Amino acid sequence: MAYHLVTIEETGETFRCSDQESLLVGMEKLGKRGIPVGCRGGGCGVCKIQIVSGAIKKRVMSREHISVADEAAGRVLACRSKPTSDVVLRVVGLMKKNILRND
Repeated sequence: MAYHLVTIEETGETFRCSDQESLLVGMEKLGKRGIPVGCRGGGCGVCKIQIVSGAIKKRVMSREHISVADEAAGRVLACRSKPTSDVVLRVVGLMKKNILRND
């Protein structure tokens, strides 16, 4: 098992995330209150992020929430993505307002 450093671009916050856990699980470890977590299986689209840099391993995601164009632009669901290198991400989904909170 390898660990990678993940940085949330908007806040500069970082966390370690193993290559065995999803980026969503790693984000939850930040302890931010109110991070909405939906189905955890790629079907609700709540955890949409954009990979700014780095590499991930993706699992199947609902095209209702991640279009082919989204995926080509690096937008994925955090619950269906695991880091394979250090990653910088931007939160673009419904959890954005809660990630940017200062509490």
